[in-house]
This record gives sequence, structure tokens and C-alpha cells, in this order.
Amino acid sequence: MAATVFYLDPLPGVGQPAVLDGPEGRHAATVRRIRAGERLLLADGRGGIADATVVAAGKDRLDLEVTARRDQQPPTPAVTLVQALPKSERSELAVELATEAGIDAVIPWQSARCVARWEGTKTAKGVTRWRNAAVAAAKQSRRSFVPDVADLHHTPQILEQVRGVVARGGIVAVLHESAQTPFASLPWRDAPEAMLVVGPEGGLSDDEITALTDAGATAVLLGPTVLRTSTAAAVALGAIGVLTDRWTSEPVQ
Repeated sequence: MAATVFYLDPLPGVGQPAVLDGPEGRHAATVRRIRAGERLLLADGRGGIADATVVAAGKDRLDLEVTARRDQQPPTPAVTLVQALPKSERSELAVELATEAGIDAVIPWQSARCVARWEGTKTAKGVTRWRNAAVAAAKQSRRSFVPDVADLHHTPQILEQVRGVVARGGIVAVLHESAQTPFASLPWRDAPEAMLVVGPEGGLSDDEITALTDAGATAVLLGPTVLRTSTAAAVALGAIGVLTDRWTSEPVQ
């Protein structure tokens, strides 16, 4: 059975002791009931991985010894998701699925037709929930990288991000059910970076599509079916994994 991944930053060196406490220690010692002598994997969320052996298990903590260290290279092209805020019951689901599918960064977007509105104290709470969802999904899917979740963005900030990606030679794909350009026709393999833009349940407005394409994005048709806003990015990432070398990296084990 593969060793469980837990996050610890910074990672200690080989032969050095380590303590896993806090929420991670509680999950390991109390929920998973990991005991002395067992092996687990530590990750710093930025590609660093360490093999560790449990020396002692206490209440909500594990004492560990690191036996090996290595670094995993990030997949290329790096992919950022601009995710319009879904309805509350599907909000974290969009982040979870994208994280499991390998997203590198997530930008929450308050687009025009979002049913959900992050305003006032809701903004910080929403970003925190997305960041927690990214960490939990990264752990579940045994990722050494935890996606960065940015603060809430509004349309002018998104357009600035799009222009930046295009200026660096990257691809920005706006997923839209009425687009004429096939998703697979974009030069994914040659792109140094990519950005996926996913609209809300009500779809992107005509003004948003115009502004995004004027900034250098391409509206694309992912496939013959209309996907939910919470699942579209994960499906697109699967396609990018096949169209590029993103899925050729060694799994964490």
C-alpha cells in the first residue's frame, strides 16, 4: 500500500528529526492512527518530498526521522484556472476536482453572471475555503505541489492576467459552448504556460467574451456536451494531460 502524504514546510534534511503536529499531526495520529515504525511521505507543497519513518506517536502528533529527500519538477506547461464563482454547494467542488486533475494555480473570479457574490467578510472566508479545499484535494491525490489560490479577482484584474500570459507566449482558453475553435487545435504542447477561463452557471456575458478575446484569449469548444462550471476545468486538464507531457511525470510514491 502506498504511503500517505502529509504536508510539512520546511522539510528537514536526511537523518534529521521532524515533528508533524497541528491539523496534519491530528489527522495522522488521531484520525489515521499511524503508529511507530510506519512509513509516510512528507511534502512541502512546492515539489519537495521526504520519506519519513515514525519514531513515536503521541496525542495529535508524530515524531519522525527523515530517511530520504528528493524534488519533483513541476509539470509543463503550467496551467492556471480562472474560475468564476460557482453556487455555494459546488464552490469548493470546482477547486477539488481541478486540484485532483493537476491544476497549478486557481484565481477566483467574480464575473458578471455569478449567482454567488463574495462581498465584505464573505470574500476572505471564500478564499480560505478554496485554499483548504486545494490542500485537502492535493493530499488525497498524492500531489507534491499544492495549487496556489489567489485572492478574489474582478474582471479588470482578470484581463490584466490574460494579457500577461499572452505576452509571455502562453495560451488562454475560454471554455464556451458556442465557440467554433476546437480545444485540441490550440498549440498546447508548445506553450510555456496556459490559462483556462471557466464561466459561471449563467455563462459568460457577451461583453466578457469580447473583452477576453480582445485581451488575447481564444474562445474554444471543449467537446460536444455542456459541462457544469464545477467540472469543466477538470475535463479540460485531462485533455491537456493527453495533448502535452504533463502526465508523463513520475507519481509520488
